Amino acid sequence: MSKLGNLGARLHRGEISYDFVGKRKIWYGISILITITAIVGLAVRGLNMGIDFQGGAVFTTSKTSVSVSQAETYAQQASGHDAVVQKLGTGGLRIQIAGMDTAKSDATKAKLAKDMNVDPESINSDLVGPSWGDEIANKAWEGLGIFMVLVVIYLAIAFEWRMAVAALVALIHDITITTGIYALVGFEVTPGTVIGLLTILGYSLYDTVVVFDSLKEQTKDITKQTRFTYSDIANHSINGTLVRSINTTVVALLPVAGLLFIGGGFLGAGTLNDISLSLFVGLAAGAYSSIFIATPLVADLKEAEPQMKALKKRVLAKRAQATAEEEMAEARVGGSQGSDDAAPAVVGPRNQPAPRNRGGRGRPSGKRR
Repeated sequence: MSKLGNLGARLHRGEISYDFVGKRKIWYGISILITITAIVGLAVRGLNMGIDFQGGAVFTTSKTSVSVSQAETYAQQASGHDAVVQKLGTGGLRIQIAGMDTAKSDATKAKLAKDMNVDPESINSDLVGPSWGDEIANKAWEGLGIFMVLVVIYLAIAFEWRMAVAALVALIHDITITTGIYALVGFEVTPGTVIGLLTILGYSLYDTVVVFDSLKEQTKDITKQTRFTYSDIANHSINGTLVRSINTTVVALLPVAGLLFIGGGFLGAGTLNDISLSLFVGLAAGAYSSIFIATPLVADLKEAEPQMKALKKRVLAKRAQATAEEEMAEARVGGSQGSDDAAPAVVGPRNQPAPRNRGGRGRPSGKRR
């Protein structure tokens, strides 16, 4: 068996474990810090909404020697608007200019062809109206809201409302971090980004449900025993599925990393960035939230119940009693060892009888007269 497989088996059996639930305040603090950073990024920089959401024109050129910076300058001069230029894998350029109608698009296309010294027929132009972009944005929000509602309903029926609340918090946590990264990095938000967000929510939910299923199975008749608290069993559930969650996340991240770093970065296929970044960040955030946020939050909510408080009190009392008995036993063992050590030393054989007078009572030995 491999080392990772052996580790997973030992974690599942409870031979070794890490106290995820016991250190939940640390994880909560880290998540709050990351979330605040993401919200600040959204408030200060905002999202770079693509043409599909705000309307405009997209010009795609054939292979050209014009650099990205030069093309941005030409596009701004021709249209009077800021432009986003991406280098394509074919050697051409993709130029996006927001807020442009059909009449201005034709003039901009002719000016670009002249400045870039290319045939106007070699430049393809696509127009997106602002009303269509608004409709796409509204549909995206509606789809996300419906997804959230269905998730909460399903988890509340399959498990319980506390797990549904914890899963919802974890999903909002993942969305906030992913959108915040988009704002900080400045990548364009397109319909592909929305698809990526919905995909990573599915992955995040999968990891969370795996842990919740194990937790539900292990907490049956939990109040009939006095060995473990709810937090203890929740922590065991996380450790028991930890290697499985890591393997699932790593296997999912590898192809996404190929799209983001090799396809979008090394090969220059910038159109892959809009979906690959959301997948990469979202998968990592989803794995984190399912382990460090969702299950510890369920433990907090469950241990607020009166019966779980009573169980925790009984478990802690039994542990305190066992600790006291162990200390008393150690004290008795230490006391007996101490009495043996304090016994006086005897010189010579210990069982040798004391010398006796041979000559009678009180007389020294010798001849009688």
